[in-house]
Amino acid sequence: MSFTIMTRRSLSWFEALGGWRTVAEAVASKTVFLVGYLLTDQVVPSALIAVGAVAVFAVVRVCTDRKYWSALIGLVIVGLSTLWAGNTGYAVDFYFVDVVTAVGLSAVSLVSILVRWPMVGLAVGAARGERLSWRRDRARRRRYQVCTAILLLKGLIETAVLLPLYLAEQVTALAIASTLLGAPAAGVCIYLCWRILHTEAEAAS
Repeated sequence: MSFTIMTRRSLSWFEALGGWRTVAEAVASKTVFLVGYLLTDQVVPSALIAVGAVAVFAVVRVCTDRKYWSALIGLVIVGLSTLWAGNTGYAVDFYFVDVVTAVGLSAVSLVSILVRWPMVGLAVGAARGERLSWRRDRARRRRYQVCTAILLLKGLIETAVLLPLYLAEQVTALAIASTLLGAPAAGVCIYLCWRILHTEAEAAS
């Protein structure tokens, strides 16, 4: 989830998703693994095929956009999923990283709100190069709290959906839910946060 795009003057929902490559990478790893597993009933070969699919997108991203970190992060995530699922032998463990990420997002967002150091404020402040100066602006701090609350809601919904499916070992349902609540939901959250930050800032000025 990139917070740097919140600093843009204009933003579309598709841009908030990260563009077609980000969507394709997010869908590819989870969908390819699921299809492979349903066809072969084998965890490791299906996971390796998913790694190959993400690797192709990573190469394309590096060659066209020169976004090395984005490509590397995608490979690391699918690599961790592959290692975990291959080690346990359970297909649902391919999506374990998504479950942990959802729980982590919920915890970090909640704590940052409670201590009044909203996660979105820290991230956007760093992206803008303003560090912690935003904390002296009560209106801006309030907007950052609201944006962080949106991410908290995403994390809670994602946890409430993914965790039961993971524990029940419902591979197909977990794969579908993980895909929809991943990049698409994150894009919606980023776009809503951008609207809140820019609309209220323009109204204030």
